[in-house]
Amino acid sequence: MNKNDTKTEPDQPVVYEIRVRGHLGREWTDWFEGLTITPGDGGDTLLSGPVVDQAALHGLMRKVRDLGLPLVSVNRIEAARTNALDVEQGAETSHSKRRGDEVDQ
Repeated sequence: MNKNDTKTEPDQPVVYEIRVRGHLGREWTDWFEGLTITPGDGGDTLLSGPVVDQAALHGLMRKVRDLGLPLVSVNRIEAARTNALDVEQGAETSHSKRRGDEVDQ
């Protein structure tokens, strides 16, 4: 990825949302490096929060794999949405700008 292709500051962690099939309790937060764990409808769990770099993101993906949880999606959250979430206390909006590809299972 080209450094000019991103809207986040180079020194700032990028916020990701990782959706997995299955429920995880909040007791897994430390193991997932402080990501917020949110149980979702339909049996999914959303892991969200800042990820310092691509190596850390790959480490999180390994942890998902090691737990045997099917990966549903990984989305990079744009800076504008991240700022809005801070203001809205983490509320989801259906018209959010996302960057990333869905992973079909």
